[in-house]
Amino acid sequence: MDSNYKKYDHVASAGRIREYLTGPSANYAEVDALPDRDILTYTNGFYANCSAIFVDIRDSSQLPSKYKRPRLARIYRAYLSELVAVFNGSPLTREVNIAGDAAWAVVNTPSKPDIDSVFAMGYRANSTIKIINYYMQKSGYDHPIKIGIGMSWGRALMIKAGHNGSGINDVVYMGDVVNEAAKLANYGNSQPGIPPIVLSENFHFNLSENSQSFFRYDNMRECYVGDALDSAMGEWYEANCT
Repeated sequence: MDSNYKKYDHVASAGRIREYLTGPSANYAEVDALPDRDILTYTNGFYANCSAIFVDIRDSSQLPSKYKRPRLARIYRAYLSELVAVFNGSPLTREVNIAGDAAWAVVNTPSKPDIDSVFAMGYRANSTIKIINYYMQKSGYDHPIKIGIGMSWGRALMIKAGHNGSGINDVVYMGDVVNEAAKLANYGNSQPGIPPIVLSENFHFNLSENSQSFFRYDNMRECYVGDALDSAMGEWYEANCT
């Protein structure tokens, strides 16, 4: 959200706080799928089942000690650009966000087959990192990057939040689904023996049987972990990167 200066008025601020906290209850509708953001106002919201996918770089705090800023900027631009492309490549994707060195998306998944579409984003993201690391090595980048990929399914409340009248606002998804995906991503690739892709139990339950076969249950974290790659991207990699 870009800033557009407007002098702060504490009296007006107090009035807005009072209105939000004690005014008429907002209209929160139960819906089958998350709607377009254009129909959101400051007085409504929508509950729906959805999925979240979160991708985060492992040991990102160490990257500045390995690469000077221009090279570090190149890595982040390549990494974030292509994750956004992966997320945006599905018509089910409702929201794409970048938060520091992480990228995440909220995806409409009103039916079970839609969950496999989110899984496809996960294994394409995994394959994308393999390609990035190949080109990094060819260009003299000595330290490859590793990622964790978390996927979760659950119920979320979609609301519009920001300063009414300022033009500065964003859509907020309230519920455990995004936070859970972020925590699962943080577990992926976190130590030897932990694969990059981590799924919540609910997400794994809703996958097709074939997709479930890529994962094993992790008793310690009560989640499913595994490693899967996109077959078409793998064929391209074998033809062009070996």
